[in-house]
Amino acid sequence: MISGLVHLIALTLLAMFTVPDDDKEGPTILLSANMSNERVEGGDTLVLPPDVRAQFDMPLPEKVDLKNPDEIKSLVAANQDARELRLESDDLPNMASVDLVKKQVENATGVRQALSARDPRLRVEMVTQEGGTTMTEAAVARGLRWLANHQNNDGSWRLDDFESVNNCNCGGRGHFHTKAPGTALAMLPFLGAGQTHLAGKHKGTVSRALRWLVQHQKENGDLRHDERSNAGMYTHGQASIVLCEAFAMTGDEELRIPAQKAIDFIVKAQFNDGGWRYQPGPSNDRGDTSVVGWQLMALQSARAANLNVPERTLLRASSYLDTCQSHGGSQYSYMSGSGPTPVMTAEALLCRMYLGWNKKQHSALGRGVEGLVERHLPNKHNPNIYYWYYATQTMHHFGGDEWDTWNLQMRDVLTSTQETGGHAAGSWTPRGEHADRGGRIYMTSLAVCTLEVYYRHLPIFRQIKLD
Repeated sequence: MISGLVHLIALTLLAMFTVPDDDKEGPTILLSANMSNERVEGGDTLVLPPDVRAQFDMPLPEKVDLKNPDEIKSLVAANQDARELRLESDDLPNMASVDLVKKQVENATGVRQALSARDPRLRVEMVTQEGGTTMTEAAVARGLRWLANHQNNDGSWRLDDFESVNNCNCGGRGHFHTKAPGTALAMLPFLGAGQTHLAGKHKGTVSRALRWLVQHQKENGDLRHDERSNAGMYTHGQASIVLCEAFAMTGDEELRIPAQKAIDFIVKAQFNDGGWRYQPGPSNDRGDTSVVGWQLMALQSARAANLNVPERTLLRASSYLDTCQSHGGSQYSYMSGSGPTPVMTAEALLCRMYLGWNKKQHSALGRGVEGLVERHLPNKHNPNIYYWYYATQTMHHFGGDEWDTWNLQMRDVLTSTQETGGHAAGSWTPRGEHADRGGRIYMTSLAVCTLEVYYRHLPIFRQIKLD
């Protein structure tokens, strides 16, 4: 009896120190970006819980291999990067309450609330609902980080000068030797991600750049600074978007007059045919659809900021597009009389949407979108970031199956081609038509803007419902 009692006590004590069965407890994943190899402490291979997707705030790509330790580490790091641009609801004196912003998004009926979904506090809901993933938002954060690291001390960027910053030897030099084009382009994705000079991780970067733009604006509103090449009106249009959006997003009255002056300059620069081209008009020369797109986007941003935009200017721009359309308005050319191209079609269809075309009354809109999806989906072997930038916005506004098809292809191409190592990490190598002229800053700026599509502008033809 004594022996049996001793053995019973011994067995009970041993049972208290028994290692639990891993299969019964369920595998776990270490949610840290500091994992240096494929094995966790003790030499055990990293394993996943049954519902690994629940560990992430945003959706994961459909094609991800959740059994691959390398992909797991990549996803974990991406999850932390994706959180970089968010803001907490507390301690934000310069921003409206998050509940009010949600109501603005859900009840948006016109251009005034078009930028409200950029609020970083809504990021998870907007990315999840509109078709983004953890990887798309991580790519945005990494791209903005690279751009911020390559800003000049005076707040500007130069398309051909970023290699000298932080001893970076990234390659892909642009052909423009002035500061205005690079500054205007680089600022677009910061504002697109809800980063302003008053709030956000990059508010210092944004503040310095806005100061540079305003200080170098001419009295007549001209934002081209010393850029007098064919990029002049592109630069002014993009810089005008920046000033108008910064004013619309913050209500900072110091930006009102500079933004309105920039828009007034666009109005006066319009050609007699209703278009715009490399140099300001008025002129008897013909406009081109590429430059027209940037001016119309600036005018749209001005309307969102409740600035003065003459209706006659918009009507004349619509008349210009009439001269460049073919196939009943479903395709568009670079200039009147030339043949239609996918790039100009994507840009012009977006302009048509902003000028009032809708899916029900204008069947050409649907035919144009369907044609782009059927024949000109994004392809990493045939890159064209300018086309992808405009077509992605067009597809997002149009919605439906066309948007779903385009989005799956676009986000895969862009997230898979972002640089991951060295000084260039977070940027995109300039590839494709015109990319060599704009360089790495051009390529990266438009790539980030494209991946911000899920919240950069509210869709025109439907309303958002948030939880």
